[in-house]
Amino acid sequence: MRLAGKVALVTGAGQGIGRSIARLFAEEGATVVAIDLDLEAAQTTISTAPEAQQCAARKVDVSSSAAVQALFAETVERHGRVDIVVNNAGVGAVDTLAQTPDENWAKVIGVNLTGAFYLCREAARSMQAVGNRGAIVNVSSTSALNGEGPAHYCASKAGVMGLTRSIARELAPTGIRVNTVVPGPTNTPMMQGIPEEWSEAIVKSVPLGRMGKPDEVARVALFLASDDSAFITGQNVAVNGGMAFI
Repeated sequence: MRLAGKVALVTGAGQGIGRSIARLFAEEGATVVAIDLDLEAAQTTISTAPEAQQCAARKVDVSSSAAVQALFAETVERHGRVDIVVNNAGVGAVDTLAQTPDENWAKVIGVNLTGAFYLCREAARSMQAVGNRGAIVNVSSTSALNGEGPAHYCASKAGVMGLTRSIARELAPTGIRVNTVVPGPTNTPMMQGIPEEWSEAIVKSVPLGRMGKPDEVARVALFLASDDSAFITGQNVAVNGGMAFI
């Protein structure tokens, strides 16, 4: 029970990596607020959580500063504090550079990078207000390392890694730790929807010869959120089967 008594916000918790993180955190004793634009999916995520932990599901648009502020205010009012924030919410697209409309650029950057910034900012405000030595875990992508993917997606995920390095230095004196998990191709519903030939090509590009599993990423997020990593901050931890190195 490495997170016993902790209050954790997990975005993008309706499926895939986010669902695995939320459920694992609950299993480890955390009170989890599962956040997703699909409220029903978030509710399904926490449906197996112990009642005593008062886990909850919330529909929140992380690209809205006001919505994120309201989320933190509600969580602090209900639970007294926020100990852990996992920024996993993300969207992608298949636009080429020349054919990327302004609205797609704005949407991908808005959710993947600006949303992470909003939650990091509110986490810092909330944690520092009560002297909480909390943990922030951001989720990037191997696309940030190798550039394989649309420009807006790669840029947003590279931005998450830079955001982590900057705020980890800034917040270190307060005891708040900030790290990033950098998954490679992972067997999530999003990946399951791609053409078979794309999937085969992706697997061939991974030295370990397979896609990752959501729970494999979740276990690294757990390590970074727990006291097991008490002397680790500002790090980008790759979970990609050797596909790219940091």
